[in-house]
Amino acid sequence: MSLSKPIVNLVASYLQNLYIHPIKTKAITSCVVGSAGSIASQLVSGEKVRLDPVLAFGLYGLIFGGTVPHYFYEFIERVFPQEASAFPLAKKLLFERLIFAPLMQAFSLYTLARFEGKNHKAALKQVNDLYFTVLEANWKWLTLFQVINIAFIPPMLRVLFMNLVGFGWAMFIASKRRQQSPKKE
Repeated sequence: MSLSKPIVNLVASYLQNLYIHPIKTKAITSCVVGSAGSIASQLVSGEKVRLDPVLAFGLYGLIFGGTVPHYFYEFIERVFPQEASAFPLAKKLLFERLIFAPLMQAFSLYTLARFEGKNHKAALKQVNDLYFTVLEANWKWLTLFQVINIAFIPPMLRVLFMNLVGFGWAMFIASKRRQQSPKKE
């Protein structure tokens, strides 16, 4: 029983910050989850933890991982309102899967490479080498989570939900990028 009070307080504090400072809270959450996913991926692979991918995932989460989805979910709620359109879930999902996800995957791969200190040419090569593999996996594995997210999760909590899913996704992306790295050297 004594353990539940700190957990309840932590959740209450998080929700309060999410309400008062939504973008800042989502950005920090994404930073922590992305960094943790990178560390976990390296630990699971048995490698020594390197700081550059951890910082890259953290910085990406802080700048883009919380903010861009925040505005995206607001946008689709305005464009496809629940009561005003036929099949709003299907429209939101198709828009997310066919337009937003492909753009974000390319942007993420490029930005992560640049945050790790790779030059423009190396970052483009990484996008070229990994893009279709990562996008196919995104469509295959994350579509169900996006259905759940859009259909059942309140808009304020959608970024948090996808951040939690994103922990595993960050591990996947980090492992794919690591597998690709030796090929280019």
